[in-house]
Amino acid sequence: MGQPLLGNKNAVIYGGGGAIGGAMARVFAREGARVFIAGRTQAKLDAVARDVAATGGKVETAQVDVFDEQAVETHADAVAATAGSIDIAVNAVSVMHDQGTLLADLSLEEFMRPIDGFLRTLFITSKAVARHMGPGVILTLSEPGAKLAIGGILGHGVSAAGKEAFSRLLAAELAPSNIRVIDIRPHAVIDAPAAGSYTKDLFKQTAAVAGQSVQEFLEGGMVQGTLLKRLPTLSEIAETAAFLASDRAGAMTGTVANLSGGALVD
Repeated sequence: MGQPLLGNKNAVIYGGGGAIGGAMARVFAREGARVFIAGRTQAKLDAVARDVAATGGKVETAQVDVFDEQAVETHADAVAATAGSIDIAVNAVSVMHDQGTLLADLSLEEFMRPIDGFLRTLFITSKAVARHMGPGVILTLSEPGAKLAIGGILGHGVSAAGKEAFSRLLAAELAPSNIRVIDIRPHAVIDAPAAGSYTKDLFKQTAAVAGQSVQEFLEGGMVQGTLLKRLPTLSEIAETAAFLASDRAGAMTGTVANLSGGALVD
């Protein structure tokens, strides 16, 4: 057996009780990282922690509101004090938003919700962990909406593009401190709704219009919009994230890892 990818690394995962964050926590721990998962729902964090602990992994949980800048900074300081450093940070936070409503019927609040929500958490978490890094890796998540030219995703598309721009610009700023920043761009994740992802509610309205269940919607039109004719899985995203966070990807920064199955984007 080879050396674990993330041996002796300390990883903080915000949104660690969610579908993607939880999948990453399990894989990071398997690969030797000491994992600190943070989120707003303790029960979800505990469920992930039980899975990690059951396989012998090292995990600690903290109930943290990632919209509370002081709370996030206090938590990051505590992790660094306990572990000695923060080597990896992931923002896997979800923000419910609108998809499917055109400009004429879209309110300003609905438009701004994902833009303010996602980018606010990126700023807060990145600032909190960066001062405890060097070297280090910050992973962010976006979506194909960053590149798509279709109607009905104004807020979603702008927020996705903003997340990718944030990641790219932050990479330039933190490079002198040997901190890498990489954005991961999955599409809708085929097994995420079954794992409790907020996308089960996010796609419900659009699927209903087509007379489909959310799973039928994902396996139908969403799949056809990819080159591989399949959507990514939680496992694929988590395994790739572990590689990107490892020293084996040490030359990568300021870029987007496209895990969308080759979503057809303009």
